[in-house]
Amino acid sequence: MSFLDRTARAFLLTELVQGLALTLRYMFKPKVTINYPYEKGPLSVRFRGEHALRRYPNGEERCIACKLCEAICPAQAITIEPEPRDDGSRRARRYDLDMTKCIYCGLCQEACPVDAIVEGPNFEYATETRAELMYNKSKLLANGDRWEAELAFRIAADAPYR
Repeated sequence: MSFLDRTARAFLLTELVQGLALTLRYMFKPKVTINYPYEKGPLSVRFRGEHALRRYPNGEERCIACKLCEAICPAQAITIEPEPRDDGSRRARRYDLDMTKCIYCGLCQEACPVDAIVEGPNFEYATETRAELMYNKSKLLANGDRWEAELAFRIAADAPYR
């Protein structure tokens, strides 16, 4: 590049004009940002958020305490204590999930033979203390009850790929 060419570019501020032209071009295009707390972006049906324990339509909890999710969890965030029932089946007496350890890999959901533990669509569960992130069975069942319609839709939509 010659000396005169560089000098002309410096005096005419061509880089600045190009930057302003780019800004003006984007100023009149549709906006791509969303106003987050008031508008939500779309989530994939495979999104892995807050955990939930599901129930059968008759109200009985799905977890059969097979402990497959506990065994497959790489972070060892799940603790299950089984309890035998009168009819010979098992249910989880204690189902604890340490959300501070969880890495949201989805292996617990994949390992569950009855779709009892699932990762739902909720990603807004910030807390003030670590103790609030220690989920017990009642908290997980409450999450499942709250999100059941959405969870059932997501599982049905993802079924062809499983």
